[in-house]
Amino acid sequence: MRGKTGRGERSDATRELILATAERLFAEHGVFAVSNRQVSEAAGQGNNAAVGYHFGTKTDLVRAIARKHAEPVERLRLRMVVEVGESPGVRDWVTCLVRPSTDHLASLDSPTWYARFTAQAMTDPGLREIMVHESLGAPSLRRIIQGLDDCLSDLPAEVRAERSDMARQLMVHMCAERERALALGTDTPRSSWHDAGTGLIDAIVGLWQAPVTPSTAVTRHGRHRPLNITP
Repeated sequence: MRGKTGRGERSDATRELILATAERLFAEHGVFAVSNRQVSEAAGQGNNAAVGYHFGTKTDLVRAIARKHAEPVERLRLRMVVEVGESPGVRDWVTCLVRPSTDHLASLDSPTWYARFTAQAMTDPGLREIMVHESLGAPSLRRIIQGLDDCLSDLPAEVRAERSDMARQLMVHMCAERERALALGTDTPRSSWHDAGTGLIDAIVGLWQAPVTPSTAVTRHGRHRPLNITP
């Protein structure tokens, strides 16, 4: 099989440059505050339509950024799910959920932008749907969600839904805050992404296993609602 031509290699390099530039600008300013033209200019492209040529719409560009990171995270998650053992508990599944993301962020060149990009994208309903879709399509994530759901079957449906929202907010925004602090050179509560992941795991396990005050548990007979803790 022949390798890529010089033109093909230049095209790939341009795509990667645009992706990296867009991720940074979206992370710093918000997705809809940055135009495709601004991305092209910041990426040093003489053609202001470079984003459209290589990716299409801004939504396509956001999807490409999400997919670029989803693939290595999924590889880490698959490995952890295989290694989790015969009778995993809540902490095992939460570890499989959190650790691949923080390990991926640790593997990137500093400064990183992906955690802040994710936080920005998750604030828009349309883009949030893209981010969730890219995550939910991962086989490992479906297995983790099912495993957690099995472990937490005694929780009322309303409480499971509420706590899944809380867990998602913790994962998205605590990673974004740490990433922002590292970029600014300010202090962080934990010294490494690994330790930050451990803190997140501790907090989310505690959140899931916290007692339920009877007055807030509307019913234990409501319709079963699966967990939705992505991305």
